Amino acid sequence: MSHLAYLAVLAACLLGTAPLELLLGVRVYRRPARLVLTLLPVVVLFVAWDVYAIGRHQWTYDLRRLTRVTLPGRLPLEELLFFLVIPVCSVLTLEAVRRVRGWRAGDEPPGVPPEPPLSIGALLERRRAARR
Repeated sequence: MSHLAYLAVLAACLLGTAPLELLLGVRVYRRPARLVLTLLPVVVLFVAWDVYAIGRHQWTYDLRRLTRVTLPGRLPLEELLFFLVIPVCSVLTLEAVRRVRGWRAGDEPPGVPPEPPLSIGALLERRRAARR
């Protein structure tokens, strides 16, 4: 089972941030184009960096903790997933803080006023009321 350790950590990260999307309604997954534009430069840059470092024998992995599924450039699957999962969790966290604090990101449509800051309890109550 230790070969699933890396995947288990990534799954725990996603599970830990899932309530931010589900309960606070930060809408990260409901805006896929915005998420892809956020992830694309991160994934491209860090995958290229990893493949380069692996090819030069400057970077290695503990094979006991990996599934041994390898992508081109000898990049472990888990490493690609890391470059997807951790930024998604970061964006979820940022959006949750923005939602609670009422911060603007600067990409809102013109003329849309910022949402006022709310407590987490008030956000949850608003979501409950919307379901009724």
